[in-house]
Amino acid sequence: MATTHFTDAELNCPHCGDTRLSLEFLRELERLRTMFGKPMLVTSGYRCPEYNDTVSSTGMGGPHTVGAVDVVIAGGRAFELVGMAINLGWRGIGVKQHGPWNNRFIHLDRLNSLTEVRPRPRVWSYA
Repeated sequence: MATTHFTDAELNCPHCGDTRLSLEFLRELERLRTMFGKPMLVTSGYRCPEYNDTVSSTGMGGPHTVGAVDVVIAGGRAFELVGMAINLGWRGIGVKQHGPWNNRFIHLDRLNSLTEVRPRPRVWSYA
């Protein structure tokens, strides 16, 4: 499932090696990366339900189990990326910009809130 700018190692589940990211999701991720024009290192791509249950409070069915990535990025570049993601229609944008620079990231997904059990914000911050 590697793309022009993203490797299988970045996108695949570290637990099982699988990925279930849709071609549409990957096209939109590539589109965002091309517009951004700077590296976007994915630190977490697809997660199988079992792995997601061990690393996330979202359990067996979180965003990473259907289509999400976390990109390590900090400072002004992070907010530039958030602005572009909003303009391109990304629906889930989580911002973690506290703590050590190498642990700061932006979560990106295209999930439709109408399919969620509870409404979710378009942009949120991790405490």
